[in-house]
Amino acid sequence: MPAYWMARVNVTDEAAYGEYAKRAGPAIEKHGGRFLARGGRFVTLEGAEYPRNVLIEFPSVEAAQACYDSPEYQEAVAFAEGAADRLLVIVEGV
Repeated sequence: MPAYWMARVNVTDEAAYGEYAKRAGPAIEKHGGRFLARGGRFVTLEGAEYPRNVLIEFPSVEAAQACYDSPEYQEAVAFAEGAADRLLVIVEGV
């Protein structure tokens, strides 16, 4: 059953976050992740506004978790720390 990373991001350091994005993409693809939404136009209906919203589909919750835990992705995350306020959740599809 597919699963999704749902991320909401407020970037505070564009250069450092750019390094995160450059490294995260290949790590995500290596684990079967496919970007469905990445930045772009959005409308906040409720809650705090985060100007960057990302939706990534994975083959399963396990694949999504394995991606997050992988050395490649954790290397990328090091660039995001202190460069953005991020919310990230894995949600199983129906």
